[in-house]
Amino acid sequence: MGRPELPTGRRARKRDAAATKESFLVAAAMLFTDRGFDRTTVRDIANQAGANQALLFRYFGSKEALFEEVIAREARDHLSATPPEQLLEVALRSMLTPGKGSQRHRSLQAFLRSAGQDSAATASRRKLGEDYVQALATLTDAPDAELRADLILAWLLGIGLVRDVTGKEPLAGADPDEVCALVIRAAGLLLERFPPQEHVLDART
Repeated sequence: MGRPELPTGRRARKRDAAATKESFLVAAAMLFTDRGFDRTTVRDIANQAGANQALLFRYFGSKEALFEEVIAREARDHLSATPPEQLLEVALRSMLTPGKGSQRHRSLQAFLRSAGQDSAATASRRKLGEDYVQALATLTDAPDAELRADLILAWLLGIGLVRDVTGKEPLAGADPDEVCALVIRAAGLLLERFPPQEHVLDART
């Protein structure tokens, strides 16, 4: 005997709830990327999502919890879709290349915009860093693999801060291909299984 069908109204409400929750996640990802955690308000997110603030609190509980979910989802998607040996270059290019819209790696951008702000979800930022380090650490057989991967991640985040947040020259205006080539070449000294330099140069075309 099959399972009883839900009344049409209840099915519609379930579909609407899922769509509304997704709209909050998409809106929050965009705004956290552009403004950081503290400068993004719940009202901003709700307006961007075309919903009311009460629903945001109903689905997520708080802005901090929404921030956590945005970062966790973006990071999971990015890490699962990117081989470890390409992770640094893909993340770096996503931060360096303007005008990519939804192709920008939003979890790292949100991380950068919100770093050092006590009100943001520090546990999520820590978990994101740990996930990246674990992936990058597979690229070396050195006994201090996690330390080496941590140094690469710190460098990556520092590049994003200097270029995208402080706007300091010459890095702020440097060609993304040139930056990638230099960074990947140097990173190979710490993580020996990074792709050869020719791979990075080929990616310029």
